Amino acid sequence: MTDIQELLLSRIRDVPDYPEPGVMFKDITPLLADPAAFTALTDALAEIAERVGATKVVGLEARGFILGAPVAVRAGLGFIPVRKAGKLPGATLAQSYELEYGSAEIEVHAEDLSAGDRILIVDDVLATGGTAEASIQLIRRAGAEIAGLAVLMELGFLNGRARLEPALAGAPLDALLVV
Repeated sequence: MTDIQELLLSRIRDVPDYPEPGVMFKDITPLLADPAAFTALTDALAEIAERVGATKVVGLEARGFILGAPVAVRAGLGFIPVRKAGKLPGATLAQSYELEYGSAEIEVHAEDLSAGDRILIVDDVLATGGTAEASIQLIRRAGAEIAGLAVLMELGFLNGRARLEPALAGAPLDALLVV
């Protein structure tokens, strides 16, 4: 394990039985509260943005906003939020996707993306991959290219990576931590 991985992992708190019994929630708020750890995380994700040749960063609601915005600033790129349906004013492009129990919808302002854009999608956790897969579809529908997907933490036992590999079509998926 690298020094940055040790630092990041040491600042993630396990919360048992949240949000329901049997679930071990990975709380990143201690990491965000630690300036050294948050800076190290931002730097690592910004390096990924530069490596993949991203021109913009997309952050997925809600913790992807917290991570993606400083990454965009550090890398000198624009930031675009992908929001839950009904949260953006004006004309949006929407994408529905299935959840374990039901469905959801995400939206983006299509005019914020263009054919020349290479997008790095940033989120805190890759779990089953449903939201990330929907965001990939949404970004492509807006005419932009996927440069990659970067997450702080991948929950390997939920197999989100296997679900996303066809959708990524060769674009890299970088997880700083795999638990």
